[in-house]
Amino acid sequence: MERELDYKAIGKRVKIARIKADMKQEHVAEKSGLSPTHISNIETGTTKASLSAIVSVANAIGVTVDDLLCDSLIHARPQFEQDIAELIEDCDDYEIRMVKDITEALIATLRRDAHLRQ
Repeated sequence: MERELDYKAIGKRVKIARIKADMKQEHVAEKSGLSPTHISNIETGTTKASLSAIVSVANAIGVTVDDLLCDSLIHARPQFEQDIAELIEDCDDYEIRMVKDITEALIATLRRDAHLRQ
């Protein structure tokens, strides 16, 4: 089964990674050999970025291709675990407890209704 790439999700991850790296689109463009317009189009998901463009952007920003493509990968557990860890790293005790309780309820519901995935 072929899975379609989610270019909007890839673009969102590129933008987030670029911002975390404190880089402007122009700097990513310069380091990747792509035009600033192309970087902008990748970030908005309005273009279907080639594999070579994604690799160039990942290298320019200093992230892995998996970091950018994980929403389109079936086996991307480590990346999603890292995303979850980043989401909760600045939570206070109350927020952590609520996230844990909600996650526990969500997992129970997902497993109870697993037959609906088919």
